[in-house]
Amino acid sequence: MPTPDPLLISVTIFVVAIFVGYELITKVPPTLHTPLMSGSNAISGIVLVGAVIVAGRGHSDLGIVLGTGAVALATVNVVGGFLVTDRMLQMFRSRESQQRDKKPDSPQDSGDKN
Repeated sequence: MPTPDPLLISVTIFVVAIFVGYELITKVPPTLHTPLMSGSNAISGIVLVGAVIVAGRGHSDLGIVLGTGAVALATVNVVGGFLVTDRMLQMFRSRESQQRDKKPDSPQDSGDKN
């Protein structure tokens, strides 16, 4: 029996992961998208650490380029996850606490007219 090509196995796993991920995401109800994104933010942090390790090793130019690209994309994903989580948490705050936390935009808004 011939030995299967490792590249073919890797590509097959990648394609199957794309299909499974797409099917899972399309089956999630819209009310769960934001909490799931918050949870996946931790996974993006792990990807970011791995990308920094790959980019920092410098075994080849391709590894450095791909690692740097992965660092950039994972950083965007982590920051976006934090922004969405913050927005989600603001939706659950009471109106009184939102009014109390609101600060005047300028000294003129405070009512002090000299």
